[in-house]
Amino acid sequence: MSAALTAPSTTATPAAGAGAGRRPRRRGRAAPYLFVLPALVLFGVFKLYPIGRSFLLSLYRSTGGTERFAGAANYTRLLNDPLFWTALKNTALILAVQVPVMLALATGLAVALDSRLLRARALFRLGFFLPMVTGLVAYGIIFSVLLNQEYGLVNWLLGLVGGGPVPWLTDPLWARVSLGLALTWHYTGYNAVILLARLQTVPAELYDAAAVDGAGPWAAFRHVTLPGLRPALLLTAVLSTIGTLQLFDEPYVLTGGGPDNATLTIGVYLYQNAFKYFDFGYASAIAYALTVLIGLLGLIQFRVLGERP
Repeated sequence: MSAALTAPSTTATPAAGAGAGRRPRRRGRAAPYLFVLPALVLFGVFKLYPIGRSFLLSLYRSTGGTERFAGAANYTRLLNDPLFWTALKNTALILAVQVPVMLALATGLAVALDSRLLRARALFRLGFFLPMVTGLVAYGIIFSVLLNQEYGLVNWLLGLVGGGPVPWLTDPLWARVSLGLALTWHYTGYNAVILLARLQTVPAELYDAAAVDGAGPWAAFRHVTLPGLRPALLLTAVLSTIGTLQLFDEPYVLTGGGPDNATLTIGVYLYQNAFKYFDFGYASAIAYALTVLIGLLGLIQFRVLGERP
């Protein structure tokens, strides 16, 4: 009788032990997710929700202070909006002219800063990177003062050598030139530092082998330096493209998008629709059109500059 009573307890003990062993393992697997959970919550609240909310806004139109569902009307409006195409043309012009010039200067600067003949290299690297530390609005104001037609320092220096005053910020052509100069001054050193970091990983043996084969400086630059810089050039090209398509601070501070919409960029036009005309639906449609454009250009750059098998 006692044996019959004790038998069930011996068979139940392993099952209880197995369940107790599974619970700690489950808690152990859940622990990483608990640590990541705060970051996921913040990402969802401050990133995913605004992105989704912006897309919903792009499907509505504001009329008389009320919003009504409009479907794809805002996106259709983009195709027939001359100001949007003007902003897109201005942004594309900056992308096609200023960005290649800036990256070419950054490449040459990186090569110069990596030269063994240059003394105090750390000081020069710091000096060329310092413009990037300057705030966007701050350096925009500085350039607006320097390039002022009446009392700007640049026109004063031109007057000393017999040059006439240049309408840097009031003429459409010179306003574009001024914007390009400001962007080049601010971002060239930053891109040069990225390229320099990559350049320092290129093995010196490759240059020695090129010299043995009779390659001159230009041949070594073309066949050794540029292939070695390909990943960094891709990175800087993609970052510069994204930054240019989102360009807002510099044209807004320097010219406000003028004169005659000559420096009106997509970022400035988006801001005007959202916070000047309070047409948040149309501004959201512009933002999503810009996102698609950035994605397409990014894919093209990866195809052109990416590693080839």
